[in-house]
Amino acid sequence: MFQKSLNRRALLSVALLVAGVPGALAKTAPEDGAGAYATGKYRNLFAEDGHSSRAIKARIDAAYQQLFHGDPQTQAIAFAAGSNADGPLMYVTDWANHDVRTEGMSYGMMITVQLGKKAEFDALWNWAKTYMYISDPKAPSYEFFAWSCKTDGTHNSEGAAPDGESYFAMALLFASNRWGDGKGIYDYHAEADKLLRAMVHRQVISAPGKYGPHAVGPMVNQDPPMILFVPEIMQQPFTDPSYHLPAFYELWARWGPAEDRAFWARAAEVSRDFFVRTTHPKTGLAPSYANFDGTPHQTRFPQSGEFGYDAWRTASNWSVDWSWWRKAPAEQQLSDRIQSFFASQGINDYGPVYTLDGKLLGTTPGLTHEAHPAGLAGTNAVAGLAATDRARAKQFTDALWNTPIPSGQNRYYDGMLYLMSLMHLGGEFRIWGPQ
Repeated sequence: MFQKSLNRRALLSVALLVAGVPGALAKTAPEDGAGAYATGKYRNLFAEDGHSSRAIKARIDAAYQQLFHGDPQTQAIAFAAGSNADGPLMYVTDWANHDVRTEGMSYGMMITVQLGKKAEFDALWNWAKTYMYISDPKAPSYEFFAWSCKTDGTHNSEGAAPDGESYFAMALLFASNRWGDGKGIYDYHAEADKLLRAMVHRQVISAPGKYGPHAVGPMVNQDPPMILFVPEIMQQPFTDPSYHLPAFYELWARWGPAEDRAFWARAAEVSRDFFVRTTHPKTGLAPSYANFDGTPHQTRFPQSGEFGYDAWRTASNWSVDWSWWRKAPAEQQLSDRIQSFFASQGINDYGPVYTLDGKLLGTTPGLTHEAHPAGLAGTNAVAGLAATDRARAKQFTDALWNTPIPSGQNRYYDGMLYLMSLMHLGGEFRIWGPQ
């Protein structure tokens, strides 16, 4: 009943807008596909493999409790930080690098809205708006969030990273639909709309910078409609395959600002095609950074054109898109490829960084690494949502089930991906639509 009501609302919304919107707007509502958005049913790979609902819930709850409320020196990545006029404050920290990132804050908000933890959600959003949000209209990153801050809120960078803004916007829309809107910064839907408009339409703002003029524009390329690695104006803009979130874009094409719904619907289709072009035809591995045509983009960062830490997330993105929408059968082939590759490396032995054709690489100098990271074990397991080889997918599901909750130095990135992967595989990462 809820899903049919939601779909009728989307159809009516678009129909009423067509007459007054420029010709770029599609004349019909986006197709709903055959995934969870249309059916309201979410696969639970853990249950399919024989685990009880009680055991699955306990596993997810244990990971959440350890990462958000565990021992502050060895387990937790979330920390209370007092309060202000808008209420309690909380941040998620990258423990190894001693900073707070929009990536982790937005992931924390997505986790808490999915698990119904409103107090924690609000405290994280309050910290992000208080310390990370750039409110100066003259600042190049105005209306975006500083991607890295010290734990006291001081900015390490004035630049923004679109993966954080994307998760902020989606988490806020889910919060609006699940809990209703409040006032001020807790008017979730208004905050999401403001951010989504800035992502698409923010005018270029320039100012002197440490290394010369610094100019920032929107977070998306207009043609092709594609998320940027950073919104800085540069001679050759490029993208990050792990930033592509067509499952989210479909929802923004229904619930986001009316003037941009056709843009996001097209962006979803472009991202699905991009996944095929940017991944290796045999291994399914994606580069950390890519040009708009899908070819690897080389930067000054080590291994930027290879399968690195950012790229772990790409398979999860296309697999969740398949789970929610089932519009691109090629995503099944991509999951089969990447699971086949990592199975060939040893289901409990593969490393974190590879060339796109599958050669294991050394890790980044100066950083500590795990030989077999829990975060990658999680995203590879999520690929099972789209994979056609159920026996092989079960190996990855079992491997994640048997992976301990990340702790110690690397618990931030590994822990975020691990917990969200548990939620995806346990059917607890869902679309929260308008009531």
